[in-house]
Amino acid sequence: MSRSLELFERARRVIPGGVNSPVRAFKSVGGTPPFIRSGKGGMITDVDGKEYVDYVGSWGPLIVGHAHPHVLEAIRLAAEQGCSFGAPTEREIQLAERIIARFPGMEMIRLVNSGTEAVMSAVRLARAATQRDLLVKFEGCYHGHADGLLVAAGSGAATFGVPTSPGITRATAKDTLVLPFNDLEAVEAMFDLRGDEIAAIIVEPVAGNMGCVLPLPGFLEGLRRVCDTHGTLLIFDEVMTGLRVDRGGAQTLYNIRPDLTTLGKVIGGGLPVGAYGGPRHLMEQIAPAGPVYQAGTLSGNPLAVAAGLATLELLDAPGAYATLNTRTRYLVKGLTQVMTVFGIPCVTTCVGSMFGLFFTEAKQVTNFTEASQCHLQRFNQWFHGMLTEGVYLAPSAFEAAFVSLAHDDSLLDYTLTMAERVAERIVAQR
Repeated sequence: MSRSLELFERARRVIPGGVNSPVRAFKSVGGTPPFIRSGKGGMITDVDGKEYVDYVGSWGPLIVGHAHPHVLEAIRLAAEQGCSFGAPTEREIQLAERIIARFPGMEMIRLVNSGTEAVMSAVRLARAATQRDLLVKFEGCYHGHADGLLVAAGSGAATFGVPTSPGITRATAKDTLVLPFNDLEAVEAMFDLRGDEIAAIIVEPVAGNMGCVLPLPGFLEGLRRVCDTHGTLLIFDEVMTGLRVDRGGAQTLYNIRPDLTTLGKVIGGGLPVGAYGGPRHLMEQIAPAGPVYQAGTLSGNPLAVAAGLATLELLDAPGAYATLNTRTRYLVKGLTQVMTVFGIPCVTTCVGSMFGLFFTEAKQVTNFTEASQCHLQRFNQWFHGMLTEGVYLAPSAFEAAFVSLAHDDSLLDYTLTMAERVAERIVAQR
């Protein structure tokens, strides 16, 4: 019995499903998840001693790689001074200033502890600022596990959402309207019906929770226009894309200015942290400056803030983003060529240092319905084949993958060589 299997069986006796976050259990792909012992650069090592090239990167935030010496030293120095105070520190201001400088239109920011908490707080602020109840989200976009956001599309474009998890009341779900991603006509139709009741549209500007789906030309611009017309706030959930697709996130890449932005663990070097920010007139409605309550003992945790500052310093080095973009495009081009050579129909996507691969005969994937129609069994073959060959991808067909500054040419070329092996086996199994 492998050490990972032994630990997984032991974990299932004391932790629901044996994991502390559902996708880690490999339920959608089958098999036993490797339990990770350590990570260094672009690699992770499991408890059985097997090494993997890691394209999960703690689900995105490890943009400079695992255990970067500069980040570790910042954490060490901060820890020596104390791990938590529940009181203000100077580094919180420094991190806030550094983030605000990257995002046009963001004048103030509030640090929290997770992306879920950031989104939950931004939605509350939007409702308070507009004095409206309804929220528009898009099917396949994940915004954390707050009750009002674990909602699926109803029976038609003009219906309210329905809960996707027990424990969420229908009364909560009815305040969320769910529309297809990239369908501007559906958005416009919804606003024609209920525009004066909608507090905000929330969107992943690049959808990373259905496998890296890019916005169609005009979609984000259209959302901005609709919001301006109806006095609705536009929230960009950049928990995944923030700092990943561009120095100032998707909003600088696509030149769209949202009203509120949510950010995740990438701003803390992978440590537990999140943030939401926007213009002063909105953010000053947050307590104690204003009446909208939100609090957190660990918000602005000294270790996370120190790691975040160190990560931003590395990303601000000359050529950092050019390197990320070049390496990601090189990898995706290589994967596309491998699939073409072996006659495996697929669609590849990439933006910044995010990428996706869909096993489909379609020419493109633009929304969750199209992503769901891809060959999931073939993805499972691909996933397990790459895992066997030492390449760690997200154990779900509906997740983006990530390249870091630690993924050098040798790791990328190794990945492509293993992709050829796995593609050959997939073809042989047809």
